[in-house]
Amino acid sequence: MSDEVTNESQQESQQESQQESQQESQQEAPRMPLPPASFLFLVLSLRAQCEIQLGLMHYGEAEKPEPELELARHTIDLMGVLHEKTKGNLSLEEHRMLENSLTELRFRYVQVSDEVAKAAAQKA
Repeated sequence: MSDEVTNESQQESQQESQQESQQESQQEAPRMPLPPASFLFLVLSLRAQCEIQLGLMHYGEAEKPEPELELARHTIDLMGVLHEKTKGNLSLEEHRMLENSLTELRFRYVQVSDEVAKAAAQKA
């Protein structure tokens, strides 16, 4: 009999916690639906991540953030690996997106690196 009482009280507490979590999720601001997972979205996500690491994009920050060159270089290298490993297996659109993104990011990396070096030289 005590087992039945314990099981019933556990079920009641589970139901209460489920109701509370449902109420909390309903009170949160509505979220935009996620885009479908695709190769293009992967490339665009990596590109945006690298642009943030280079300090080219920033959200809600008053000042431009310092570039994180090591992280940006790593992201570019990851995209390079993706380019090499998917050779011949991409649609024309996917291939162009990846290749153009890599070219652009490599160019931007050099630009930002030069700017950082110039700023460091002026401080010294």
